[in-house]
Amino acid sequence: MSRLTSVSLSLALIAAVSLPAFAKTEKDFLSDAIKGDNSEIAMGQLALANGGAQAMKTFGQTLINDHSKNKTEAEALASKLGLSPPSGMTPEAQQAMAKLEKLKGREFDREFSQLMVKDHEKTISEFKAEATSEHGPVQQFASQSLPTLEKHLRMAKDLEAGKAATD
Repeated sequence: MSRLTSVSLSLALIAAVSLPAFAKTEKDFLSDAIKGDNSEIAMGQLALANGGAQAMKTFGQTLINDHSKNKTEAEALASKLGLSPPSGMTPEAQQAMAKLEKLKGREFDREFSQLMVKDHEKTISEFKAEATSEHGPVQQFASQSLPTLEKHLRMAKDLEAGKAATD
């Protein structure tokens, strides 16, 4: 075996063995999900206050309603797993809030809808990964959350494209 092949195989083996160390635990996933819900609730409240279009305000209220329900479910599951639910928002949401709080009307709507598209695409990816990682209550929670997150993504894309939110 050539030296390059041997080195490549060694690196691949190290990466494969190390990979699980980078995976989120169920408790980490739930903690992040709850922080995400806290963030989306606050973002929804900001959309109600600073949004220009009625569709943006409708989207804001949808975020509040859906993420409040999701947070309640996540907190109940976290409690069963012995996790104290976090009360804060994600650092990314805190940064976005600081920027968005200064905007109003159409300018807010444009920035907010773009942020929500990116945010929900990332969140959906994380929830899909968790939903398929094992078969337990946390994975079931992730799987059950996906349709709502996908609805939010559709609404955000419609707002970004200038269409009214219809869901």
